[in-house]
Amino acid sequence: MLNDKQLEDMKRKGRLMQKAEFGNEDLGPLKFLPGSWKSLHGRGWNMIAIPFAEERLNYRLLVNQYNETLDFTFIDSGVPNRGITRNPDVEQSDQFVVTLDYQQKVTQIAADDFPHSGQAGEPDTDIHHEPGLFLHMTNEITNGIDIARLATIPHGDSALALGKSVVIDGPPEIPDISGLPIGVPQDLDHPYLSPYKHFQENLFQNLFDPVRPNDLLKAANAGVNIRQTTALELDTKVETGGIVNIPFIVKQANATEMVSTFWIQELSELSEKGQPKLRLQYSQTVMLDFFPRRDGVEGLIKWPHVSINTLERAD
Repeated sequence: MLNDKQLEDMKRKGRLMQKAEFGNEDLGPLKFLPGSWKSLHGRGWNMIAIPFAEERLNYRLLVNQYNETLDFTFIDSGVPNRGITRNPDVEQSDQFVVTLDYQQKVTQIAADDFPHSGQAGEPDTDIHHEPGLFLHMTNEITNGIDIARLATIPHGDSALALGKSVVIDGPPEIPDISGLPIGVPQDLDHPYLSPYKHFQENLFQNLFDPVRPNDLLKAANAGVNIRQTTALELDTKVETGGIVNIPFIVKQANATEMVSTFWIQELSELSEKGQPKLRLQYSQTVMLDFFPRRDGVEGLIKWPHVSINTLERAD
């Protein structure tokens, strides 16, 4: 949060537009994000189950290995949201929001699917572009929520995720997550889960297991001396968050919730400019709801669409 002097300065000036310097404390937990982040050498991995006209399963499991460029651009360190207090006296009570624009570009290195469709795509294909915003609410915090992410997806989805930031000494605790669909018996020998069993027994690129997707994030941290981590935990199910989709998406494979965590890591190693080298890791799960559940519970199966990556900040 900003101190009283910073808040008074924002109130006096209205919007405070300026160039965002590396590590600018006014940006709060977003202070290290401005600039360009890149993942090379295929450290990005993605898995998604999608409807597929095939008599036995009617879905296929698609896995991708990718490179990524993630650009953050400073927009404003004091976007004002106007408000007043009413108890006991009426006073001006404005909120000020730090705003960063981001542009994500993902290029496929390799892809495979099961059952095989012939539609997995070729190497060096741009497979995703995502514009959006990261926000830091500097004051007037609701239930500890101090960050937000707005994402716009070319498929026809728009998401608002809300959450909290936390600073951790040392490396992050990367959680175990399951890539298996919810609403199906959690047994890889179940015939309906044969695509997942296929890729667990035949790891994609001899590395990626879609049943345990976060394992490669943990492996990427082996031997890396991480001094401090800022974790940005975001969830569309928090407070007023949510996802809206075009009608076809809702009908066929409805994106209903998104959870993502970004770990901004300051390394003990210094860059050529004498600053701590930085890395950025993320794990994101979007739930796609389609086909009736097979576990005796009413409703639709929830299929995890998981993306993970490890990026470095370009000086």
